[in-house]
Amino acid sequence: MSTDKARTTDQAKADIVTGDTTRNPSKTELRADAMAARFELARTLDAIEYKLNLPKQVRNRALLLKRRLHRLGEDNPAALAGIAVAGALVAGAAVWLGVKAVQNR
Repeated sequence: MSTDKARTTDQAKADIVTGDTTRNPSKTELRADAMAARFELARTLDAIEYKLNLPKQVRNRALLLKRRLHRLGEDNPAALAGIAVAGALVAGAAVWLGVKAVQNR
């Protein structure tokens, strides 16, 4: 937004807050105010949509985890191997405990 449009928008907001209705805004100022309001509304709706879109949030988190693991693999391959072994041990223990639980019934 240009400086002039920002100034007119700020002035219009100040007029609303102070109750100054003696000023008659021009069509250009009114259009600038409407455009600023539309932009703010669109930005707010985008933020709400992002916050409530859980599948998109999960995809973004998975992509972030994938990138971090890739970076870790490049920086410290032994640490990544350790994480993989630990994950395999946890998965194996979970399966073993599940089998034992079924056998004991």
